Amino acid sequence: MVEDDASFRESVCAAMVAAPDMAIDAVAASVAEGMTLLNGDPADVLVVDLGLPDGSGIQLIREARQQWPQCEVIVATLFGDEDKVLSAIEAGASGYLLKDALPLSLVDEIRNVCAGGSPVSPMIARQLLRRLRSIPVVSNAGDADREPLSVREIQVLERMALGYTMAETAEHLGIAVTTVNTFVRRIYTKLGVCSKVEAIDAGYRRGLLHRN
Repeated sequence: MVEDDASFRESVCAAMVAAPDMAIDAVAASVAEGMTLLNGDPADVLVVDLGLPDGSGIQLIREARQQWPQCEVIVATLFGDEDKVLSAIEAGASGYLLKDALPLSLVDEIRNVCAGGSPVSPMIARQLLRRLRSIPVVSNAGDADREPLSVREIQVLERMALGYTMAETAEHLGIAVTTVNTFVRRIYTKLGVCSKVEAIDAGYRRGLLHRN
């Protein structure tokens, strides 16, 4: 974890220590310290803030993608403006969460990203959707060759587009969270994408989702 806010960092670390299925490898409070951590053994997940005292966490995301290609990166930050969100995703972030989430919620989202999800705060998801809706739809002939989504997979994709978490989707559909994770992985495979935002974009392009 790379986070300069000591209070937030300690709260998250305490929640992770209490979780039976995860452990903290290392913590850092600056870009420089984070770069040093990347020289060590790769972690499964990197949680990084963007507003660090000596630079932007986006630098760390890019470097982590180079040195730890199998590591999932979750942004946890106060910044929700579009430029930072898009820059983080383009750099390789798998998730983007605002710090209004409780530490325990972050623990759940770490499980989410390890299961193949792309956790995004609802406000950020809606912001990204507004941007996607402003982009003209372009036909892609290659989409016709892909395996179609099932009715249930389309239902899950619709909930993703509305910004719901996997737990909320599971409750709404009356299925287990692990089942939702399975559907999400199938959606990614069938649409040929690697993230939640890409899946939603592909859903609009293929007419699986409808612009309001």
